[in-house]
Amino acid sequence: EVLRFTRDMVFPVIHFPNEVIIKVHAVSLNPIDLSMRSGYGATALNMKRDPLKLKTGETEFPLTLGRDVSGVVMECGVGVSYFKPGDEVWAAIPPWKQGTLSEFVVASGNEVSFKPKCLSHTEAAALPYVGLTAWSALKQVGGLNQSNCSGKRILILGASGGVGTFAVQLMKAWDAHVTAVCSHDASTLVKKLGADDVIDYKSGNLEEQLKTLPLFDFILDNVGGATEKWALDLLKKWSGATYVTLVTPFLINMDKLGVADGMLQTGVTVGSKTLKHLLKGVHYRWAFFMPSGPSLDEIAELVDSGKIQPVIDEVFSFSEVPKAFLKLEGGHARGKTVINVISRQ
Repeated sequence: EVLRFTRDMVFPVIHFPNEVIIKVHAVSLNPIDLSMRSGYGATALNMKRDPLKLKTGETEFPLTLGRDVSGVVMECGVGVSYFKPGDEVWAAIPPWKQGTLSEFVVASGNEVSFKPKCLSHTEAAALPYVGLTAWSALKQVGGLNQSNCSGKRILILGASGGVGTFAVQLMKAWDAHVTAVCSHDASTLVKKLGADDVIDYKSGNLEEQLKTLPLFDFILDNVGGATEKWALDLLKKWSGATYVTLVTPFLINMDKLGVADGMLQTGVTVGSKTLKHLLKGVHYRWAFFMPSGPSLDEIAELVDSGKIQPVIDEVFSFSEVPKAFLKLEGGHARGKTVINVISRQ
């Protein structure tokens, strides 16, 4: 009920020489859109938007949600040399900027990449945010890459959501052995994406089921909560094995405690957990979404070579955004919820 369709938004303008304006063709929703609608991260994001508190009063509203975009470049700042008007591009816009559920959006040139040629805008919009989140967790934080994954045993918790379906495909493209955890009705999809073993978390005690398998070299946790208590015991000890979680209290701490105390609390938490697990012979890490055009270039190559495909659960029209949010709130998505801003794709 807090979502509003606005016809009189100001046309976005380029403020910096490295920015581009994109005419939005399609957008996809992510769990962060639900969280931000409820105020999640407002403290940290407002600080990022206006660090010197130059603007008085509320700066964030009307807040446009939506992080993913696939569309066409309309206009380029004077410092942009890679793109020109008319180029088909995709991007994931960071949460402190105005989002993509709009006819036009401004992005920095270094956040944008050429859309994979083999995908329509609708398909392309499903990938950037989840792709970059998985890329950050697996490659930047986890240290995995094309040359060191062969034969590694990877466990992905929450494998049927947006990040999970991307991570399964990326790890298979890099020749790893993938064990995926999801519910039974998503197992066919996850197997089709290439997972070697699929475990149904509803069919008995998940921890006990996983303990019967050989130990893992790497765990990607999209679920968080209680899994963290036992998941690290499934890693090979003293072999450089790593657990990376995408469920972190960073923004929640800042919302609750304010910027300084929130950052301090977060630092203490991650520091103590890292040390505790290091003493047991495994690495413990947090990962976050990072906007990056160059990473999207690499992802586009994998898409165009057929190694990664978007997984789309349902497509809505622009007028059905509230319905799409309700769909996402229902949870248990099989892939992504996409919104066509321009009806002809």
